[in-house]
Amino acid sequence: MNTSNNISRKDFIKNSALAMAGLTLASGNLGATGLFAKNEVLKGKGKLTLKNVRLETGFQYEEGEVVSTKTDLFCIEIENGKVTKVSSNQPNAKAIDAKGFLMLPAFKDMHIHLDKTFYGDRWQAVRKRTGGIKGMISLEQKILPEMLKNSTMKAEKMIELLQSKGTSFARSHVNIEPTSKLDSLKNLQRALEHKKQSFGAELVAFPQHGVFYTDSVPYLKEAAAMDIDFIGGVDPYTIDGAIEKTIDFTVQLALDHQKGIDIHLHESGESGLKTVEYLIDKVNENPSLKGKTYLSHCFILGKLDKPKQEEVAEKLAGAQIGIISTIPFGSLIMPIPTLYKHNVTVLTGNDSIVDHWNTFGTGSVLQKANLMAQLYGYSTEFFLSRSLKLATGNVLPLDDKGNQQWPKIGDDANLVFLDASCSAEAVSRISKVESLIHQGNIVF
Repeated sequence: MNTSNNISRKDFIKNSALAMAGLTLASGNLGATGLFAKNEVLKGKGKLTLKNVRLETGFQYEEGEVVSTKTDLFCIEIENGKVTKVSSNQPNAKAIDAKGFLMLPAFKDMHIHLDKTFYGDRWQAVRKRTGGIKGMISLEQKILPEMLKNSTMKAEKMIELLQSKGTSFARSHVNIEPTSKLDSLKNLQRALEHKKQSFGAELVAFPQHGVFYTDSVPYLKEAAAMDIDFIGGVDPYTIDGAIEKTIDFTVQLALDHQKGIDIHLHESGESGLKTVEYLIDKVNENPSLKGKTYLSHCFILGKLDKPKQEEVAEKLAGAQIGIISTIPFGSLIMPIPTLYKHNVTVLTGNDSIVDHWNTFGTGSVLQKANLMAQLYGYSTEFFLSRSLKLATGNVLPLDDKGNQQWPKIGDDANLVFLDASCSAEAVSRISKVESLIHQGNIVF
């Protein structure tokens, strides 16, 4: 994707209705009262047949330009959590009626903190911040013991919110530090166990309070031997005062336990660039980390001049390091078109939802795709349809030439149904989610 981003920040903020209909925080009631009836909810993996399912089949062109997306109705058969058959529609078949709603790949939230939230509990706005990120560490040290008392329940409520927005999978960072020790991880794992039939997740052991600033090393080592997927990190220079020492520890821990890496990097000055370049070098030295290493936020990319952005993007692509952006807006414009140009993996997530860091998270990654489309001027049918990949973890129904590539036999039956005519409309209008199927189970 590559197009002009000549949209003024003022115009964007004026035109972007972040509080638009359908983006209010849901109550989390997953009674399957929308598209499918309660008696159709599956408790385990079984067989499911759907009719009147709308799928995208190709692009309509005028003078070489994509002007609309063609769709048709199909029958979909699902068994043991997989798509087993895609066939011509049979409107009179004995099957669950999808009522012509558009079926898309279920959404993925690839950066969120399910372990620490006020969601599901009493409302609390963000308090005035003092002392920068170290001030926030001090605040967390005070409030986490109380938050942990019911963090399992709140994580479950937040998962239900994500499901109501069409998300069936999340990568969650989970605090590992001397205040929480391993309690935050254990509480979240309990919530995920309760939701294992309806929601998938991978976990990042996240030293929110620094690796060395507070001595998180023994807890990170213990967590790395547990059922987690990534070793995390945050601003190694600002918090730990040492880029190389912190990155070296993180990389070695990941290598020792065959984990990936996902590091929060908010630093937007020289230290931010040095961290990116050092991590690229370490991954190139250890090729087993290629495709398993990510930088979350990585705001420094938005501060570089265009030639340097191109250079760093090319190096990120070479090292197969992905960027996970929450699509910030305000004074910072991330060079996402440049990252796409160089085939850097770009993912997104809600990050915070009603916690002490931020209260504006809606739970919708489709909204993130919409924000990206607005920020970079992706307003045509083609570019709107391509923008959907931000919500789906880079899975699209049609390839760039309009060939149908999803769903295929054997694909995981992780499916979302929306009240939209095509994916371009779904992104542009942040269309209503009617139902969600996870691994063949109707969960919303």
